[in-house]
Amino acid sequence: MGFFDKLKAGLAKTKQLLQTDIRDLFKAGELLDELKLVEFEKRLLRTDMGVAATDAIVGELREKHLGRTVVIDEIWQTVKDKLKSLLRGDGSSSWDVDNPLSPLKLPSGKPMVILVAGVNGAGKTTSIAKLAKFLMSTNKSVVLAAGDTFRAAAVEQLTLWSKRLGCDIVTKPSGTDPASVAFAGCEHAVNTGKDIVIVDTAGRLQTSQNLMQELTKIHRVIAKKIEGAPHESLLVLDATTGQNGLSQAKNFSEATQCTGLVLAKLDGTAKGGVAVAIRMQMGIPVKYIGVGEGIDDMQVFNPDSYVDALFA
Repeated sequence: MGFFDKLKAGLAKTKQLLQTDIRDLFKAGELLDELKLVEFEKRLLRTDMGVAATDAIVGELREKHLGRTVVIDEIWQTVKDKLKSLLRGDGSSSWDVDNPLSPLKLPSGKPMVILVAGVNGAGKTTSIAKLAKFLMSTNKSVVLAAGDTFRAAAVEQLTLWSKRLGCDIVTKPSGTDPASVAFAGCEHAVNTGKDIVIVDTAGRLQTSQNLMQELTKIHRVIAKKIEGAPHESLLVLDATTGQNGLSQAKNFSEATQCTGLVLAKLDGTAKGGVAVAIRMQMGIPVKYIGVGEGIDDMQVFNPDSYVDALFA
């Protein structure tokens, strides 16, 4: 399948929820009244778009269509246009879905350093492998730094992925200070002329202060080795967690100066609206999305494509 087909398939449950709601509530030829808008508001919230985004969408419908005869295509168009405007920002509307590098702020020199964080079970390690493969498709050389030293299985998993992908990996014994692994990964990339370093970190709960401080330390140590690094701090969120993702984003953002999100497990969730909620409340753009279980199932996030897939 091509990108758009994968995206449509991944958003199928969210799309079905939205389309069913609009078909159920808005009948062609009827007058659009306040009761229908209130009911639609409730249903939008079920997609985890959040209160702010839902208010904005319903407000737009109220302004343009309240008291008027329902024309379904016009209702669709109003919702789509508003969603696109809410999701745009930080240049994301111009990101090229066929160019894995387009969402990244590339440094003038190399290597580029990407720090990746996320809670346990979010799909972080798999997302790192997908991102590495995606970036390598542009002929960039990648080094993985296995900074999740508290979990031997995580290092083993990332090592296995590095062998499959054919990229370098830097590891240290279990229990090693993660910041030293991040430093070593950066050092290896500098010494071998590699283009990109992706630094894994221990999966953690956003409420763990010690671990959040550790992330801040890793950030600081990386900057000592490579000026301006990490150039990107990406937070992996599980799309199926919905609104809980917002608290994750807030806490991780403070610890890592988060520059963007990787929305994993987007396939099969009815909570695809969480991307809109995060954009509205956090101002942090979704940069990449996982739209399947395969190693090639990562794509650049483009708000126009995302919304079109929701209503395709």
